[in-house]
Amino acid sequence: MYLVGPLTASAAVACAALVVSGCGMGEDVMATIGMPSETTTDGSGAQPFAQAPVVAPGESPELVVTPAQRAFLDAVDDAGLTPSSDLSALNIGSCVCQAKAAKQNDQEVWDFILPMVRGDARDSFAEPVTPPAGQVNAETSDYIRIATETLC
Repeated sequence: MYLVGPLTASAAVACAALVVSGCGMGEDVMATIGMPSETTTDGSGAQPFAQAPVVAPGESPELVVTPAQRAFLDAVDDAGLTPSSDLSALNIGSCVCQAKAAKQNDQEVWDFILPMVRGDARDSFAEPVTPPAGQVNAETSDYIRIATETLC
């Protein structure tokens, strides 16, 4: 008598299910193993698309922004805001637009954005520091205004 391990038994059940159901691995099932790392197909084999470049640990990938996003980042810089990163600033701006698109009132937008700005302000310091509430309130107001004018 042979003893079958749990993984072997599971594999046998899965194969049996494929055979019984009439399903198999046809041309629409495609493995990506062995394909060049620069491209992968969408499953239909129609059009390849590029994968994100590999970035070594400790390196930051280049941020690609739209003209509206560039205008937002420039306005954030002109307002004297110092986000922890451009990506963080864009995330805050995007959330402002999402809240406004969801028809949130001004207080709801404020309540949604304030913790994000507070966290980013905290992250922008070298050591864990709680930024003054007045500074966070002013930055929150600026982020909401700038995102509304440039992104939304």
